Amino acid sequence: MHPGQHPLLFQLLNEMDGLAEDADVVFLLTTNRADLLEPALAARPGRVDQAVELTLPDREARRALFDLYRGDLAMDLSGLDEVLDRTDGVTASFLRELIRRAALFAADRTGDGALDVSAADLTAALGELLDTRNAMTRTLLGAGDP
Repeated sequence: MHPGQHPLLFQLLNEMDGLAEDADVVFLLTTNRADLLEPALAARPGRVDQAVELTLPDREARRALFDLYRGDLAMDLSGLDEVLDRTDGVTASFLRELIRRAALFAADRTGDGALDVSAADLTAALGELLDTRNAMTRTLLGAGDP
């Protein structure tokens, strides 16, 4: 919602209605709250040509995302199976933040410029993200309740 009479979505839909039929314009709308948008879009049929749901990554997808985001960062992967078990229901952005925080833990621990993330660094970073004090962070990163 924004200040005024109409929610922002309705204003956007009104603007989309004003485009000519042959206009070469594509709108890509994303949300993590489809439950709130569905009634608004249903009230204005014909505005959306296609809706695609991106589900949360399963275990194998989380492993692939972990490898992608880790890149060439030196990391002890001996505890990765436990991490994958504990991250069921998280988004890709949560995994990216997990790796970033694990690297920060490693940097604080070594302090000598050589960055080598240990299994303990990874576990500590996951523990921090799943800690009850980080509920807002989990919400913003798209993770469910621990």
